[in-house]
Amino acid sequence: MRVIVVGAGVVGTMHAWQAVERGHEVVQIEREAEARGASLRNFGQIWVSGRAGGEELRTALRARETWEEIGARVPGLGFRPNGSLTPVRGALELAVAEAAVAREDAAARGHKLLTPDEARAVNPALRGDFTAALYCERDAAVEPRTAQLALREELLKSPNYTFRPGREVREVIGGSAVRDDHGDVHSGDVVVLCTGAWLGGLVRELAGPDLPVRRVRLQMMQTAPLGEPLTTSVADSDSFRYYPAYASAALDALNAGQAQAETAAAHRMQLLMVQRADGGLTIGDTHEYEHPFAFDTLEDPYDHLTEVVESLLGRPLPKIRRRWAGVYAQCTDTSRVVHRQQVRDGVWLVTGPGGRGMTCSPAIAETTANELGW
Repeated sequence: MRVIVVGAGVVGTMHAWQAVERGHEVVQIEREAEARGASLRNFGQIWVSGRAGGEELRTALRARETWEEIGARVPGLGFRPNGSLTPVRGALELAVAEAAVAREDAAARGHKLLTPDEARAVNPALRGDFTAALYCERDAAVEPRTAQLALREELLKSPNYTFRPGREVREVIGGSAVRDDHGDVHSGDVVVLCTGAWLGGLVRELAGPDLPVRRVRLQMMQTAPLGEPLTTSVADSDSFRYYPAYASAALDALNAGQAQAETAAAHRMQLLMVQRADGGLTIGDTHEYEHPFAFDTLEDPYDHLTEVVESLLGRPLPKIRRRWAGVYAQCTDTSRVVHRQQVRDGVWLVTGPGGRGMTCSPAIAETTANELGW
């Protein structure tokens, strides 16, 4: 079988990986010299802890297993099973953490409630004051800026894999063939469009104007090296309000009894923080849903994130070296892991994983391969 994959972000690259692993010939086409979208502009988290129970959690756990398997083969991914800690303060936040630990699927996530001393034994960098911390053993991380490059380097070892960068697909021709903006035609047995947040142009033409996917904008930043290990990923209690796993009567009480900080509420914020291989911290994020998106970044969210991080670390942040905005595609029905649609004979669109793209992409691609009979 010959598979044409359009898009070289993490979802497209994992589809290419699945096809090559199953012995098929793959041509992967990318409109940029390299992917520059949400697949690079994220935390690199393999985030199990906050996923909704059922299909979403099963997908995340399967993806977590696959990331670890691939990471053993491709050290350049920077895979590490670092887990995560979410420090909580006060009775209302503690009750939400206790409800999470009481879930039937808590063991599958590796959820435990730790005292401050126990949390600091896991992550000594957390020197700030907090009441307890929710630990998730199954969370992990990779290096988002280099993961696709490392995967492609491994794919290029196969004679069945071809990468065609700098080519924008403009047209679907007949069954399972596409024409790029160089005028070249790429024919196969199946075409998989993994175009990320690019939802206009050819995607709109093929899928129609009512595609149940929206674009979401975020702001993030990265620091200079911390100077010490941050041994786990770190979240704050605002993540309880954002991730579906924490829905409970205790969360309702938190929302009713403890308002978010004004800046956090205005920008739909949570804290997520991961240490990079160079020692710097990736910190975010905001969520913007209304179009047209701003073209610039705002300082208030960065000030808020800095204040929250410093309160947890009990020390000043290192210098901020980078700030950026990104846009990802998210199913409007956020309970769905991804939007997978046959848009022409032999042509499939796979998009809209939202903030789950880095976490779930290996399992999303595996499901596509299974459903299409690769």
